[in-house]
Amino acid sequence: MLIMSPLPILYSFRRCPYAIRARLALRVSGKQVELREVKLANKPAALLASSAKATVPVLVLPDGTVIDESREIMEWALRQHDPENWLPQDQQLMQQINALIDMNDGEFKQRLDHYKYADRFPEQAMTFYRRQAEGFISELEYRLKTADYLSADNCTLADMAIFPFVRQFAHVDKAWFDQTGYSHLQAWLQRLLTSPLFLSVMSKYQPWQPGDKSILF
Repeated sequence: MLIMSPLPILYSFRRCPYAIRARLALRVSGKQVELREVKLANKPAALLASSAKATVPVLVLPDGTVIDESREIMEWALRQHDPENWLPQDQQLMQQINALIDMNDGEFKQRLDHYKYADRFPEQAMTFYRRQAEGFISELEYRLKTADYLSADNCTLADMAIFPFVRQFAHVDKAWFDQTGYSHLQAWLQRLLTSPLFLSVMSKYQPWQPGDKSILF
């Protein structure tokens, strides 16, 4: 039986790119939630009871509604309040943003996992998987050559949904990434990594346990 909270409850894991982007949208929207940091090797029963997927992030609303897809959490938060216009009113632009995020969440994420966890996929060398992932990285670099952001003159859902995964890609082999020719992507990534918004959602917390004092986020 789920215990309701007066605030939405967010099950999260600090380093998970899906959870990072959910926290970014919640923070920029100003929508306060109760944050429950999860240890993935020992997931709490409350998380498992909330979502059969048992992956983070999971947002449980006060009425019991469960949102367990990170993009849906982002969109839910921004529909409450979108002060920086991450969800543009231009429907054609929004379609382009969604298409770019689809590429990130689909093919690129799969190739990123092969690159990051190459030891689990011994069929090919790590550099092979990296070259595959670079197709999407090159697309982002191309977009950023003529603009500060991926899809518009301002930061949008595309930037904030994708950048946690580029962060992950860059840190698989940081020395290699730093010496590549992806100068525009590097500048974009560094700008977002050092932004007050990103820094504000990366605080460290102990894994949540029943009975713990609520962490307001």
